[in-house]
Amino acid sequence: MLSIEPALVGVAATGLLAAAAVGSGALTRWAGVVATVFGIVIVVAGGFPYLALLVLFVAASVLATRYAFDEKKRRKLQEGTAGERGVSNVVAHIVLPTALVLGTTLLYGTGASPAVLPLLFTAALSFGAADTFASEFGVLSGEAYSILSMRRVEPGTNGGVSVLGTLWAFTGAATTAVLGWALFWVFHTNQLAADFAVPAALIAGFLGCQVDSLLGALLENRGWLTKGSTNFLGMLSSIVFALLLFRGLGNLL
Repeated sequence: MLSIEPALVGVAATGLLAAAAVGSGALTRWAGVVATVFGIVIVVAGGFPYLALLVLFVAASVLATRYAFDEKKRRKLQEGTAGERGVSNVVAHIVLPTALVLGTTLLYGTGASPAVLPLLFTAALSFGAADTFASEFGVLSGEAYSILSMRRVEPGTNGGVSVLGTLWAFTGAATTAVLGWALFWVFHTNQLAADFAVPAALIAGFLGCQVDSLLGALLENRGWLTKGSTNFLGMLSSIVFALLLFRGLGNLL
């Protein structure tokens, strides 16, 4: 947990970044408020590397969302009306990372957090990047297939996958895994070695993205889940995958 002066800097930085996101049209006003509240909890309880990775994830998501936006809008596959993210989207992607940091702080106090926390946090955002990249770039693919039946479906269909989307999912997961480890290393945060942490976060995030697609095909298409709840469960699965990798392999390396 940050001391008073760094915490005040973190609070101010979070507020300014959220205001910039709202001002640029990346977030709706209320989504910006939600992001500010959760972001403040993350930076005060966890520290600056957690906030920095979250900011990089949001920035990458905005760029992916706005890529070829006119084409997405023409095909009615765009996010929001102008690429903005609403409250449900923000909540789905920020609740679990916040819970990880806050829960660990409450359990361990202001002392050093366990080395697995940066891995789990990175895995959660690795999923977020994989899911966003797969969706925003994958819808531009000329073809998509149901992850269940492999029958051809319209791009943008829940549970639809494509070669392009899968490659971008891997890219998003891999980039986040590397950036996450680098940020925690720069800020001297207690964490696992790179030769385990990076591939573990990558694998967990990528697999979580596939779980998201499965849930979309099985449950969201039937109206049993919303897009936000599907994203939430997909991110939760990525955290579980990372924890299983840590329990199974982390102590052997």
